[in-house]
Amino acid sequence: MLPVIEKLLVLQDRDLRLQRTKQELENIAPERTMLDQKGKAGQSGLEAAKLKSREIEAERKRLELEVIAKKQQIDKYSIQQFQTKKNEEYQALAHEIIGCKKAIEQLDDQQLAQMEAAEVAAKEQQSAAKTAAEIQAIAVEQMKALADREIRLTKQTTELEQGYTELEAAIEPDVLSRYLRLRKNKGGSAVVGIEHGVCGGCHMKLPQQVINSCRAQAELVTCSNCSRIVYYTREMDLAVMD
Repeated sequence: MLPVIEKLLVLQDRDLRLQRTKQELENIAPERTMLDQKGKAGQSGLEAAKLKSREIEAERKRLELEVIAKKQQIDKYSIQQFQTKKNEEYQALAHEIIGCKKAIEQLDDQQLAQMEAAEVAAKEQQSAAKTAAEIQAIAVEQMKALADREIRLTKQTTELEQGYTELEAAIEPDVLSRYLRLRKNKGGSAVVGIEHGVCGGCHMKLPQQVINSCRAQAELVTCSNCSRIVYYTREMDLAVMD
C-alpha cells in the first residue's frame, strides 16, 4: 500500500469518527427538548386533573349556596304567610314555598352527582399524580444519562481533534485538497478499497486497467465512476463475482 494511502486512511478514520461524535452531540439538544416536553406532558395531565377537581368543587359549593338561598326564601315566605290575612296571598306564598322545596330537591340531586364526580376526579387526580411522578423520575434519569453522554462525546471530540493538524500536514497539499473535496462531495468515505472488482464507494464494476493500476501501487488511482481514491491490499479479493 502506498504510504500516502496509509496516511489518507488514518485521516479518513479520524474524520469519520469525528463526524459520528459531532452528529451525536448535535442530537443531544433535540433529545433533551423531547425529554423536557415529555416531563411537561405528564405535569400537564396532572394540572388538568387538578383543574377538573377544582371546577367540580366550585360547582358543588355554588349548588350548596343555592340551597341555602332557597331555604332562606322559604323562611321568608313562611313569615309572610304568618303575617298575611288574605287567603290569596297565603296561597301564593304557599305555592312559592312548594317551588323552593322542589328546587332544593333538584339541587340536592345535583349536589349528589357532583359528589360522585368529585370522587371520580379525585381518583383521576391521584392516578395523574402517580403518572406524572413516574414520568418525571424517568425523565430525570434519562436527562442524567444524556448529560453523561454529552460529556463523554465532548471529551471524545476533543481527543479526536488533537493532532488533527499534524495528520493533514503529513499529506501533500494537492492530495489533501483532493481528499477534502471528495469528502465534501461524497459525504462519506473518499478513500475506498476494491473488493471483487468493484469500487467500495459506489459499488460499480471497475475497468481492469484501474484494478491493475491499484495492484501496481505506483500512484494514486481513482474510480472511473465516482472519482473516489481506490486502493488494494493483498487481503482483498479481486475476483469478480457473478
